Amino acid sequence: MTDELIWYTMPKFTSPSNHGRHRFLSVLESAAHSQIQAPVSEFPKKFNLSSLPECKNISQLRKLHCELIVNGLISELSTANKILHSYTLHNDLESAYALFCDVTVKNSYFWSVMIGGFARAGDFFSCCRVFRDYVRSGDLTDYYTLPVVIKICRNSMDLGMGRLLHCFVYKCGFCCYTFVAAALVDMYAKCKVIGDAGKVFDEMPERDLVSWTVMIGACTECGNPEEGLELFDRMREGGVVPDKIVMVNVVNACAKLGSIHKARVVDDYVKVMGFLLDVILGTALIDMYAKCGSLELAREKFDGMRERNVVSWSTMIAAYGYHGEGREALDLFGMMLGNGVLPNNITFVSLLHACSHSGLVDEGLIEDMNIEKDAGLWAALIGACRIHGDVELADKAAMSLLELQPQNAGHYVLLSNIYAKAGRWKEVAKVRELMTRQRIKKIPGWTWIEVDNKIHKFGVGDHTHVQSREIYEQLKQLREKLELAGYVPDTNFVLHDIDDELKLDILHTHSEKLAIAFGLTPIRITKNLRVCGDCHTFIKFVSLIMKRLLVVRDANRFHHFKDGACSCSDYW
Repeated sequence: MTDELIWYTMPKFTSPSNHGRHRFLSVLESAAHSQIQAPVSEFPKKFNLSSLPECKNISQLRKLHCELIVNGLISELSTANKILHSYTLHNDLESAYALFCDVTVKNSYFWSVMIGGFARAGDFFSCCRVFRDYVRSGDLTDYYTLPVVIKICRNSMDLGMGRLLHCFVYKCGFCCYTFVAAALVDMYAKCKVIGDAGKVFDEMPERDLVSWTVMIGACTECGNPEEGLELFDRMREGGVVPDKIVMVNVVNACAKLGSIHKARVVDDYVKVMGFLLDVILGTALIDMYAKCGSLELAREKFDGMRERNVVSWSTMIAAYGYHGEGREALDLFGMMLGNGVLPNNITFVSLLHACSHSGLVDEGLIEDMNIEKDAGLWAALIGACRIHGDVELADKAAMSLLELQPQNAGHYVLLSNIYAKAGRWKEVAKVRELMTRQRIKKIPGWTWIEVDNKIHKFGVGDHTHVQSREIYEQLKQLREKLELAGYVPDTNFVLHDIDDELKLDILHTHSEKLAIAFGLTPIRITKNLRVCGDCHTFIKFVSLIMKRLLVVRDANRFHHFKDGACSCSDYW
């Protein structure tokens, strides 16, 4: 039997076991005695150990391993280190672990290589088991291994294991090492525990560019874009010079916040620092300006890019889409094809969203499509069902949507909204029960408004603003004017089975209404959730009575309110 056949017929590695190790060694030694004839004196001439990490011939590597066993050289740690490293580079973890177990005296590098090999292969169980054995050995002085294991908790979203590692890091005094602390910040951020990420970050004795980048990105992704921008200012004040990756995170924070003033400031900073407007940064700027309400500046950035890929084109098409400019989106799609850029699924989904205000009630708009049905499409269909009261079709779309994104609280709330509007409170209760069972918490609704280049934030029933008394008085007067003009609050959008008076109290203090009462100038507001139907009607009346243009960006699209009508044609 050839050595290649011996190796390929061996069982695949599943988890560490002494039985598998002994069987491996017996087969290996048998192969070595039957095939390797070279004397020890010729060994250095045939194999150059210094070139092992670059060796791409797994067969040669295995032959070398055999000869090391035959000639008693496997116990030489420096040699074993190189063989182990080469195995892990080839992702041959079965061979690597057999060698690892055969070496009785291990140094920190040896442990780290084996742990890193399992981590790269995604074998989190084996990685954690070897790390546990490393800790139990009493030899753990190598803090370079910790970020590898912490990253495993990040990738697997294992917050429990991550917290245990945090305790271990703290007890061993490894928190003082920047890269270990940065790994913990990244782990907590990925697990959406932004408070703990912030605590670790604030306690870091020294923060490098990577740490700042991770924290700014974490704040943005976890719904705190204003905090991300504050961190960016602190970073610059601390003398840390940002790179392109940081700037992309900052641009994304501006996009989520919807502040046109901050968007211009960040854009000017990009120009002053001389960052190249490549595909990544250029596309982020397009998205930023579009989500801050300026299609003109978004298109200006798009036209100014020297190089554009399918993502850049799709982003600009999507920008027209969520501003309700379907014709412009279709025209740009034609230009894209004319420039020889092939569309992808994202492009087609963006186009469908651009045209979605015409309604997606007919089921065949979804079932017969030859492109992948993403969460955005199913959400659009549910939105249509909400408007038309089609509860049965909403059920079907919701099942598909929750299968794609089972942890998205917004989908459950939207379905509850449909049930509540139909008066089906039992179904509302079932949705809430499902959310509890799945440990899904409803995302709190926030609305941001920019007044005099300053961002103000409101929640439902918010009394924290310094001008809260004046805001509520202004809202009361505004509501009275709207009711005289025919506005009737729609209590169906209060997802609680309570009496109408309590429903009205909740409805009257939605964050969108508070922000509008505070602003009452040419208004641009941003909401992190989908705007509710009653607030949508309320804002239409405001635009009619107050003769104002109101631009509202919710989680789904832009709404341009003017003269009592909305650009979404009441579909969103």
